[in-house]
Amino acid sequence: QVQLVESGGGLVQAGGSLRLSCAASGLTFSSYTMGWFRQAPGKEREFVAGISWNGGSTYYADSVKGRFTISRDNAKNTVYLQMNSLKPEDTAVYYCAARYGLGPDGKNAYWGQGTQVTVSS
Repeated sequence: QVQLVESGGGLVQAGGSLRLSCAASGLTFSSYTMGWFRQAPGKEREFVAGISWNGGSTYYADSVKGRFTISRDNAKNTVYLQMNSLKPEDTAVYYCAARYGLGPDGKNAYWGQGTQVTVSS
């Protein structure tokens, strides 16, 4: 049974940083592109970042480019999202996904349960 478990969310002031983690089990982790998405209240889920199976390629939404960094450790079956210079508009539930394809049009195969990130002004 596939499980993706996010952690690392919380409350942070604007300008601060958080690092999200997503631990995967039950799948061949290195076979999947991994992605991070987010969903703010009243809004649709949106793509944030993607990383290729070996970490060699990444893709970011324009809204986070230069502030967020996605990375992965295949030995630990874990993908990370380092979030710097956080803004109140980054407040959302953040989800990781195992997927096919790097960018926002990729196909999502598995989802985690999400972790809340709240940025206060």
